[in-house]
Amino acid sequence: MTALDPAALPEEPAALRAERLKRLHSFISRCDPWLKALGLAWLTPIWRALAGDNPRGQLREIWRLAAVPLLAVAGFLTLWALLAPQVQTSLGAIPGPAQVWEQARALHADAQAETAKEAAFYAKQDERNAALVAEGKADKVKTRAYTGKPTYYAQIMTSIRTVFTGFLLATLVAVPLGIAMGLSPTANAAINPLVQVFKPVSPLAWLPIVTMVVSATYDGGEGGVPKSFLVSAVTVTLCSLWPTLINTSLGVASIDRDLVNVGKVLKLSAWTKITRLVLPSALPLIFTGLRLSLGVGWMVLIAAEMLAQNPGLGKFVWDEFQNGSSDSLARIMVAVLTIGIIGFLLDRVMFALQTLFTFSAQR
Repeated sequence: MTALDPAALPEEPAALRAERLKRLHSFISRCDPWLKALGLAWLTPIWRALAGDNPRGQLREIWRLAAVPLLAVAGFLTLWALLAPQVQTSLGAIPGPAQVWEQARALHADAQAETAKEAAFYAKQDERNAALVAEGKADKVKTRAYTGKPTYYAQIMTSIRTVFTGFLLATLVAVPLGIAMGLSPTANAAINPLVQVFKPVSPLAWLPIVTMVVSATYDGGEGGVPKSFLVSAVTVTLCSLWPTLINTSLGVASIDRDLVNVGKVLKLSAWTKITRLVLPSALPLIFTGLRLSLGVGWMVLIAAEMLAQNPGLGKFVWDEFQNGSSDSLARIMVAVLTIGIIGFLLDRVMFALQTLFTFSAQR
């Protein structure tokens, strides 16, 4: 067998290579809106530079989208590390990035240890129940839930479930009301005064009322939704529905009048007019309201959990504040950063959905 000489292989035709690069650049352009929606816009110029699309020009974009944010974060961490030890509190100096990272690792280790204890508890319970069944004592089999302290990750998931429950309830209320306000001047005149009165109300004012109403009307029972979860979710609903309501009514009211006239000429039913004409035109503003509502709901939830001592990140922050140990401030800072990062990710999720379901360039 004779070895092939690479130099003897035929070169790729220039036209074929140009067509391949054109398809690659087109693919990168199609991916760019999704990368922006996910907060990864800096990947596009890197990808284009590697594909040979004006590398020098892409370097400026890489500097603006990747290097500048990294330098800003590095500068913030440096200032934090330098200034934090200068501030003394009753619990000691403000922790710097190193101490916060150490406590983040400690919380992770605690969560792993608690998860192992829970697994061991259930394994031992299953073993005991299996032995009782084997002895013919099935009537003595008991199944108990693990009652150990919630891990940091469990508290994060509790807060996320709560905020999405309240957000979905708010959406179910706000979108129909917003459509009615946008389509009917009479409905707008009736609902708008209520919006203006209740929109500025603080969650701290709603929380006692919601707590009393839920306690009076909801029993819960064994296996039911915990009252604390319901109180937090309803409080989030009451405080977060207003941006969606206002933006939906504005979006519906500002749709092209020609579309409304077409609906009248075709004698479309109310449902068809809303689903085929109104909603597609108003979706960009509706999604803007949804993004604002989710951000408001996330902030409200943390305050509600702190005040009502309901499970979640807010309660974690309050418990660490009450604990008063030397590590409490660092753990609170871990929670603060966690809250901020989750808030950013929630907004990115809504932005990605907005990109998927709308065609407007206005974000």
